[in-house]
Amino acid sequence: MRGFYIGRFQPFHDGHLHMVEEIAAEVDELVLGIGSAGDSHTTRNPFTAGERVMMVTKAVEDVDITTYVVPIEDLERNSVWVSHVQSMTPAFRIAYSNNPLVIRLFEEAGVEVRQSPMFRRDVLEGTELRERMIHDRDWQTLVPEAVVGVIEETGGVNRIRRIAETDTNDDSA
Repeated sequence: MRGFYIGRFQPFHDGHLHMVEEIAAEVDELVLGIGSAGDSHTTRNPFTAGERVMMVTKAVEDVDITTYVVPIEDLERNSVWVSHVQSMTPAFRIAYSNNPLVIRLFEEAGVEVRQSPMFRRDVLEGTELRERMIHDRDWQTLVPEAVVGVIEETGGVNRIRRIAETDTNDDSA
């Protein structure tokens, strides 16, 4: 049986990896949807879809489950979002999410949805990790080692710092 788990993964962190490990106990294969795939180079979405595909692929390499990493571009019409996702991915029977809107959309489309408890949500949250990168605080211990490598390879920390400076200047204008 195949499941589906979507996230922006900006960046992919230990909470996401924990979720994948939990899901691996329930399904044989997992489609990992890279949400907001068209967004990058902002403080909220600093990494490209390709960079996030690299992060996720490398981070889940040692988890005992077959995975398919698929970029999913945003669609501004929630009523057809699930069919959009389904058109971009291998077929799946169960969707995993803790996002209330995502849960609602999948349920309305007749897809079984399963939730899991958040793992260390106090620090394992994308906004917190991006803030730590901007302000030169520890973020490396909160993401899989493979993700640290991708972020370093792509100059991700420098990028988000420069974008944050630009955003600050724009706000004051």
